[in-house]
Amino acid sequence: MVGLTSAAGVVGFLSEPDAELQIFALRKLNEEIDSLWTEVVGSVGEVEALYEDPNFPERELAALVAAKVYYNLQEYNESMVFALGAGKLFDLDHEGEFEDTIISKCVDTYIALSDTSLSNDSNQPPAQLNTAFPSTTNGASSTSASLASPTMPFSQATLPSKSLLSRQDSTNTFDPAGASAPTTALPPSLAHQRGIQRPLQAVIDQLFERCFQEKRYRQVVGIAVEARKFDVIRRAILRASDDEKGNKPAKDGMGQAEELLEYLLGICMDVVQERGLRQELLRLILGLLRDVPSPDVFSIAKCIVYLNEHSMASKLLADLVETGGPRRLAEAYQIAFDLYDNSSQEFLKKVREGLPKVPEPTATQPTDGADRMDEDKADDAQETDKLLSKSDGNDAAAPSSSLNTSVEKPQPMSPEAEKAFDSIREILSGTKTIQLNLEFLYRNNHADVAILNKLKDSLEARNSIFHTAVTLSCGFMNAGTMNANFFRDNLDWLGKAVNWSKFTATAALGVIHRGDLGNGQTLLKPYLPKDTVEGANTGSVYSQGGSLYAMGLIYANHETFALELIRDHFKNATEEVVQHGGALGLGVAGMATGDEGIYDDLKGVLYTDSALNGEAVGIAMGLIMLGTGNIKALEDMIQYAHDTQHEKIVRGLGLGMALIMYGRQEGADELVNGLLDDPDPILRYGGIQTLALAYCGTGSNKAVRKLLHVAVSDVSDDVRRYAVMSLGFILFRKPKSVPRMVELLSESYNPHVRYGAAMALGISCAGTGLDEAIDLLEPMIKDPTDFVRQGALISLSMIMVQQNEAMNPKVGTIRKTLQKAIGDRHEDAMTKFGSAISLGIIDAGGRNCTISLQTQTGNLNMAGIVGMAVFTQYWYWFPLTHFLSLSFTPTAVIGLDQDLEVPSFKFHSATRPSLFDYPPEQEAKTEDAPEKVKTAVLSTTAQAKRRAQKKEKQQRRESMDIDQTPTAPKADAGDKMDTDEPAVKNEGDGEKKDEEEAKEADKPEGLKKKMEKEKVGYGLENMSRVLPAQLKFVSFPDERYEPVKKPTGGVILLNDTKPSEPKTLLEMKKAKKPAQPAATPAALQDRVDAAMAQGEAIREASGAAEAAGVLTAIDEGGEGEEDAEVPHEFEYHSDNE
Repeated sequence: MVGLTSAAGVVGFLSEPDAELQIFALRKLNEEIDSLWTEVVGSVGEVEALYEDPNFPERELAALVAAKVYYNLQEYNESMVFALGAGKLFDLDHEGEFEDTIISKCVDTYIALSDTSLSNDSNQPPAQLNTAFPSTTNGASSTSASLASPTMPFSQATLPSKSLLSRQDSTNTFDPAGASAPTTALPPSLAHQRGIQRPLQAVIDQLFERCFQEKRYRQVVGIAVEARKFDVIRRAILRASDDEKGNKPAKDGMGQAEELLEYLLGICMDVVQERGLRQELLRLILGLLRDVPSPDVFSIAKCIVYLNEHSMASKLLADLVETGGPRRLAEAYQIAFDLYDNSSQEFLKKVREGLPKVPEPTATQPTDGADRMDEDKADDAQETDKLLSKSDGNDAAAPSSSLNTSVEKPQPMSPEAEKAFDSIREILSGTKTIQLNLEFLYRNNHADVAILNKLKDSLEARNSIFHTAVTLSCGFMNAGTMNANFFRDNLDWLGKAVNWSKFTATAALGVIHRGDLGNGQTLLKPYLPKDTVEGANTGSVYSQGGSLYAMGLIYANHETFALELIRDHFKNATEEVVQHGGALGLGVAGMATGDEGIYDDLKGVLYTDSALNGEAVGIAMGLIMLGTGNIKALEDMIQYAHDTQHEKIVRGLGLGMALIMYGRQEGADELVNGLLDDPDPILRYGGIQTLALAYCGTGSNKAVRKLLHVAVSDVSDDVRRYAVMSLGFILFRKPKSVPRMVELLSESYNPHVRYGAAMALGISCAGTGLDEAIDLLEPMIKDPTDFVRQGALISLSMIMVQQNEAMNPKVGTIRKTLQKAIGDRHEDAMTKFGSAISLGIIDAGGRNCTISLQTQTGNLNMAGIVGMAVFTQYWYWFPLTHFLSLSFTPTAVIGLDQDLEVPSFKFHSATRPSLFDYPPEQEAKTEDAPEKVKTAVLSTTAQAKRRAQKKEKQQRRESMDIDQTPTAPKADAGDKMDTDEPAVKNEGDGEKKDEEEAKEADKPEGLKKKMEKEKVGYGLENMSRVLPAQLKFVSFPDERYEPVKKPTGGVILLNDTKPSEPKTLLEMKKAKKPAQPAATPAALQDRVDAAMAQGEAIREASGAAEAAGVLTAIDEGGEGEEDAEVPHEFEYHSDNE
């Protein structure tokens, strides 16, 4: 039959009174609607009238025709309504654009209606923090005003978008989709008026059933998560489990249900941005995992950590130990290591208390403190997030009560179980992880002292900013390696440190010896504050304050005796400098403990209204209450920030409030709005910090939109700068999206915005070697503004950390650029400062550390994020630069057996050795070639000869006398640098000589790489460096040792399949290192005698002791009356420099 060419006649039948003619017309139109819809549009009202006529026998056919007409008109909402009215005539199984579009529209509307009903229910009780942002007399906004700010277009209430990436939370005041965003679903009011809920649910159920039959469970789970239908999620997983029982039980050791749970957990942690939804999903996953016959205990642990369920963590560990068996014990140990890497000190302390073990005699006092903290938290339960307050409120008393009952009625326990719980408690305390990382960094240290020597010789030590830069670079380069020999070998240079340079140099010892728990107190004893004795020399207050700061860095995020030691010195201190260092040390060591006593001590010093102490105390208060959302602390800090007149105090309090709101997401919105509406730019700066830390790592679109809005609208350059920089904190889990986002900002007319763009790239792309980020940063190295060049160099070093030329060919050029800036006499001091610390960052931890803001298992690295956030404040205060060391993460694979011993075995890397190898030594030597005469070559010769040649070389550079150029090659030639001579003769300029020598050094390295290309795959000894990009190539072919989980880096527990056979353990080199003897106060002769008695081994370990006599000396002219004015003189001096 020939198709219709015109619908005029058929459409006329719709007006006939005969129902048969109308039905005939509808059938014809339904068949040819795609070609005739333009003629039917004018009569669509008659089709709708037939659908609405209850006596018409083919109402569903009329609805289908109307749906197709509206579909061609691109009125998809109307089309969906009539398609749902078509009933069975709307065939989901028919493949076509019309059906696909309507199904998509149904899913969108289903999600929107479900979310609207949930938001209406959740909006009834008041949500968010139960506090109002205080108003000020000069017009600061109230909470109600902040919720509808006229300057921030984020208060409109619209239907949430279908995407989880931009979903508006019911308690959130931002509009992530924007007012101009097109609606993708039928408005809820229209949906209720049309009465489509029931047919819509029928279509969705039919769609889900089809997915079940085709084994497409992930689509069902995805839609259910979007719609927050937890019953559908449970049904999908149970259906997958039932189908698995009927068919194949497992695939590659993992069943369909387990695979679906892993997929759901991935969505929950990586895609879902709303904290409340994520917690509900995690609780659902946790309940489903318990029902699985052989659950994935590591997935359970991951849920427990995020939900802050410390009692469940204790029970999980106890169940694994009581189950018995070597593998279960190894899993318990592995979970304990993962808990330490991903949890706060407060959480770990509660987990340790919940373990079934007879209490230790020394645990009485901490237990009382824990009970006090639990009671305080129970009183303030309503001041924190609702979901967490329920779990914390119910479980807070559980560990203490169970602990008390265990004291009165000890449970019978086998010796094996008791030993296992002791080991778990040691792991949860962090000592085991810290010791292993320290051993790895000590035995694999590849730091090159020649780079530091060149820095020292190129930068004038009498300038405090340059002396501080070299000190910071030394600390970063040797972080965790316990190698302070540079200080010992350059005592004359170290003696030029005065005032705050001395403070920073002493604190650098904490970075170098971070994690040396056994020797930390002995190491810093010569520097710590002494009891004041009349007429006695107690040493420099700057070294005393720096030693307390160093003590905190050594025991960072590790609550031990050091916390009380620092606290005692802090309370007894009367000098502002000592209090400043003590506050920073307290904050670092007591991070996230929530200790109210320490907080009160800090608050007491804050109320003295000292500008110098106030900044450090404000930061320390935030570190102690990190992530707690403590409202009482926030109210105190907000009130004092409005009362004080000191900008430094306000700035410290702003960062402290941001730290308290770490990870709170929507819970921080009220505080953010209040701070951003404040007329004080420093408080608005704190509001941006709060937004960055509250949403760090979430990739939240609403947070990004607000940051971008502030970045282009605020009148303060400081606020705009940090708003752009904060993009790095929000998006560091999606580093590839950041270059595209800040591309235009990096070309802004405002240098502060350009600096923020550079730092955002460094923060988000740290350790990735991302080419797109490097392409944006390279032009900024030549920026006309000095601090923009500084930020570009620092960011490049953060991105290029642990990169070699095989991974990124640009790393060699960037290293040369850093050294070129150091040696350029015409370069600004700020750029030289950035270059100096960049040379330390790019070789962090002896080239064995990367900068990571997330843990090996993918969770947020709390210490790393906090360290990076405080580090960015070096803009105002150089000593805060040391905080970056908290972001340094050792890149190692450390295998342990069930006895927590380090066996000697090899694992396999399926790559060429050169691909992930250390940067070649030749590269460092070429950079040191101009300085060989001064340090590297002639360090063992007479001091007079070396100094004479150094002066000669400096005169040659200034005069550019050609006749003097052969002098340096003669000295170099005596040290087998034959290839350097022609370069020096041909080029008198030092920069060109570096390039020629680098080319010569590249030749043997190129030959070496060609030889290594022939062998792909090599063995690595246990406790070797393994970069994050290398992990996917690592396997464990050893028949005896097999990992209990997929290797993620860090500590890996191994299951010993042949426990009866003798095993070979790896020799611990750090354990053989003799402990450094404690030096008496200011007793230089005693230290010399001890060094001579202990021999060369002690000499290598005593760099800090050798420096004590220099750093503890009181600066000349420093009388007691003048001490109060020293900070002001330093500030003025550093600003001018």
